[in-house]
Amino acid sequence: MGDIANLYHQARQAALWGVAVNSGLGLVKLLGGMYGHSFALMTDGAHSLVDALISVSLVAALYFAQRPADREHPYGHTRVEALVGAGVGLLLIVLALALGWEAWNTRNLPHPSPHSFTLVVAGLGALCQEVLSRFAIKTARRTGSGALLATAWDYRLDVFGSLLVLFGVALTKWGGPAWQMADRIAAGLVATLIIWVASKLLWENVQDLMDRQANPLVLQDVRHEALAVAGVQGVEKLRIRKAGLEYLVDIHVEVDPDLTVREGHDIAHAVKDQVITHVDPIRDVLVHIEPSRTHPPLMD
Repeated sequence: MGDIANLYHQARQAALWGVAVNSGLGLVKLLGGMYGHSFALMTDGAHSLVDALISVSLVAALYFAQRPADREHPYGHTRVEALVGAGVGLLLIVLALALGWEAWNTRNLPHPSPHSFTLVVAGLGALCQEVLSRFAIKTARRTGSGALLATAWDYRLDVFGSLLVLFGVALTKWGGPAWQMADRIAAGLVATLIIWVASKLLWENVQDLMDRQANPLVLQDVRHEALAVAGVQGVEKLRIRKAGLEYLVDIHVEVDPDLTVREGHDIAHAVKDQVITHVDPIRDVLVHIEPSRTHPPLMD
């Protein structure tokens, strides 16, 4: 369980960095957009501040997910991690729709040309978000956190958003009257990008909540370790579902049908110990013993 605790710790650290970076960037971009007359930069700033709130909720969820099983939750509380990941995706879709609607409604309103410093804010924002997103994505893949991966790709969206803002502000400022809508168009493109990625992330986390089968590499590793146990002659059935950063395994193994109940019980425990020890991160293994098809029971 020490390794699992370390995975949760790494995921929380990445989320805490997200809180700090997005809070600072969001405030800077929001103020920069307000005083620099860039609606696109304000849109990007609002997105970053929402990201900071999402990161706070992720930190809380990762703490809650580590709570031990209790009478009402015999399988533990790990599913809250995927629930938060799905919530992040849904919240981002709502945010993007609101930002896109505002950009569309204000497309024909007169507005002053953005100041030059908004370009600097957008450029530095893109650089900071790229560093943060790379760190968060790497941590999410190492820990297996779907919620952190959803949040990390949201950070990556901010990178593309800041680049779109940079391009839109530049066109609005130096392109002349014909390009005065470029800032609003950039805001609309940012909103569209958010919806596309957020929808994908929402779907992935919902699939985990629906007990989707684990990826083939995990299945392969568990099957290999089970077959390595003395007395196991085959794997009849294998189901693996994700619960937070961990996996729950249901496996049916085939053994000699002439074994005693105690011998079959000992093999089942050996399979469980083998899988938990050699495949990370497995939280629990439920082993069911089946008579081997290659050794049919003797007929009277």
